[in-house]
Amino acid sequence: MSSYVFSVQSPKGFESTVQAVTEALKQEGFGVLTTIDVQATLKAKLGVEQRPYVILGACNPHFAHQALQADPDIGALLPCNVVVREEPDATVHVVFMDPQAVLGIVARAEIDSLGGEVRSKLQRVAESLRG
Repeated sequence: MSSYVFSVQSPKGFESTVQAVTEALKQEGFGVLTTIDVQATLKAKLGVEQRPYVILGACNPHFAHQALQADPDIGALLPCNVVVREEPDATVHVVFMDPQAVLGIVARAEIDSLGGEVRSKLQRVAESLRG
């Protein structure tokens, strides 16, 4: 696993997992700002088949506001992306951007602290999906 993400395998099917992720994010104060259906986009643009794969752009307004106050350019690293993807054996994985790792490139204590807080919230989301 890459150092900039963490993941969990869902016991549910793809669509049910997308719904469960969205609800779990909401419970931790996140909204889903964007939903990118990679499967549909690749089919439409390139005519290629892809297993179900969506990217959810999750944002916690409280933390986003704090980060933007500390560094207005931080928006280039937002929102937190969460990937839901189906494997060939039909297992479903949820992959979370690790905000502490990604925001660590800013190298500012207040941003690092925020990244840690957001990471803890996303880890709770991940744990809630284990079933």
